Order: sequence, then C-alpha cells, then structure tokens
Amino acid sequence: MPTESRILEARQTLDAHVREIINWHFSPDTGCPFWLDFAAKRNWDPRKTVSKFDDLVQFGHFEDDWLRGGPVRRWLPKGLAGRPMYVFETGGSTGVPKSRLQIDDFRIDYEQFSKTLCDNAFPKGSDWLMLGPSGPRRLRLAIEHLAQHRGGIAFCVDLDPRWVIKCLKRGEIEEVNLYKQHCIDQALTILRAHPNIKCMFTTPKLLEALCEKINLVKYGITGVFCGGTEMTSQFHRFAREELVPGLDFVPTYGNTLMGLACHKPFDPADNYEIIYHPPQPRAAVEIVNPKNAEEKVEYGSVGRVMLTTLTKETFIPRFLERDQAIRRRPCEAYPWDGAGNVQPFQGLGMSVVEGVY
Repeated sequence: MPTESRILEARQTLDAHVREIINWHFSPDTGCPFWLDFAAKRNWDPRKTVSKFDDLVQFGHFEDDWLRGGPVRRWLPKGLAGRPMYVFETGGSTGVPKSRLQIDDFRIDYEQFSKTLCDNAFPKGSDWLMLGPSGPRRLRLAIEHLAQHRGGIAFCVDLDPRWVIKCLKRGEIEEVNLYKQHCIDQALTILRAHPNIKCMFTTPKLLEALCEKINLVKYGITGVFCGGTEMTSQFHRFAREELVPGLDFVPTYGNTLMGLACHKPFDPADNYEIIYHPPQPRAAVEIVNPKNAEEKVEYGSVGRVMLTTLTKETFIPRFLERDQAIRRRPCEAYPWDGAGNVQPFQGLGMSVVEGVY
C-alpha cells in the first residue's frame, strides 16, 4: 500500500488537472462547440463552480448517445483548430458507433504506457505483431505508435470484429472459426517472414488460437501485451502457466474513450486477479453502486465502472461504462483506486457477444 501522503498527493494532482481541463474546455477561446453550447443552454460557467474532481457531479452523467453520429467537429476544441485529426470508433456492431475525435491523445497514452514495459521483454528497436482489431479503431494506430516510439515497426493483420459478432448472432460458429483461422494464418505468415518481431499485442482468444499452432518462444517472441473485453483470472493463470510460460505477459484494460489502464504488478497473492489502474490524471475510474451511481461501493465489492476522461482533446465526465469490476485499493505503483476482475456489466440485462476478444 502507498502511504497516505502519496494517495493525497495523487488526489491533489487530479484536482489541479480537473481545474486545468475545465478552464480549457469552457473558455470561449479554447473550448469545443459541444461544451460551450452545453454551458450556454444551462446559463452556467463551470470554471466558477468546478474546482476539484468531486465537483464534476454537477455535470450529472455523460450520455452515451452524445458520441453517436455527427458532426464530429463539434468535439474539436478551438484551441486545437487546424491540427490534423483522427476519428476513432467504438462499438458499432448494432446501430451507429460512438466516435472520439483525437489528435495526439492516442500517442500520449501509449508513450506513457511504454514507460511501464520491461526493456528486456519488450526490447527497444524490436518489431511488433499487432494481432487485433483494425479498421476505424484506435488500437491499431496506437500499437503502431507504441512500436515506433520504442524504435520498431508494427506488422498488422486485417481483422473486423463486427463481422465476427454478426456471424455469432446468426449462429454461424463454423464461419467464425474459419475467420479466426484466417486471422491466425495472417499472423503466422508475418512471424515466419520477419524474424525481428519480438513483441506482440493480441486478444485472449487469438493468443490461445495462435499458441495452438506454434510455440511463441521458438519464434523469438519475448513479450506479449494482451487485452480484450474480458480477461478472467482463470485465463490469466492459463496464459502465464500454459500459453506463454517464461514470457512477460502484460494484460491491459482500455477503450477508445478512456485510453489505456495499467495492471497492478503481478503478485501471486492476488490469485491471478487482474487489477487495473486508470492513467490518472488523464482518466479516472470510480466503481459505483449500480442502483445509485452517486456512491462508490466498498473496497472488495462489485460495482459499475464510471469513467471520466480529462484531456485537452476530450472531456467526458462521469460516463457509466458497460463494465463492472471489483473496487480495489491503491497500490504502490498507482496510488489511486483500481478495478479488479473487469467484465461486462450484468445489470444491463442483455447478453454480450464478445467476438474475437
């Protein structure tokens, strides 16, 4: 456990960051049309009333549909006008996907994450295999930038999880398995042709499928960065002991809206539970009562994940995610709350089709 002074310092840093982001997004000179209109309609200037993280309760909850459809430029802060932009999508297997406009956030997020990687397992100058979703998702460009930032090249496959989900909903299991094999075949072709690949990103299901075909150690892989919608403690143990024994296995939890969370350093005392900590102060996560999102659950209890994103490109206050997690205490590396055993939120009353994740 970190000391109380370190926890307090982290909270003070978060509060100061909140003030900076509020001043940026609600200044007529630098703010974005969406938030300036939001404040004008309420005849309210958040710069006068929001001075710390807890004050964000004044916004209520960010609504899912605000990010669906266009014009996406309503999210571009005036202070960043004229910069080259990207638009990344999340969801979209049914209906209009949510979109997030970005300029440098995905680069900053992954450069910060890069500092947490072990240079022995993820050697500088080595190339990467990106065996994960492509298309309009931020992940493909983010992994590519991570590889470039560490002096390498990213080799990518074609992978459309929306098609996989449609096949699953139609019960076309054989078609899904053929598509999965198609993705694995692409990966094998790349690994056999490019021996400088030492690092890879993939999802749990694809990692398992790849390891059924080859021994990653014999192909020169030294570090595996793995993420998906749900990664259980059972899979975590299976990966470390059976799929990639002896390799550095780095699990992650993230999405287009939050960015990238880091996992608490592996400790057998955690019984293989993966505990994530958000990239505070750029994003903060609270584990809240599913029936009353205004209160956090107790440590060790399951609650719904509530996300707040705080960057100059994107301000998303108090967004109720479609995930649930166990609220975990701060750790030495990350002196703020963590989220353990993240999985789809059961309270939504719907089945979740995970596809290739």
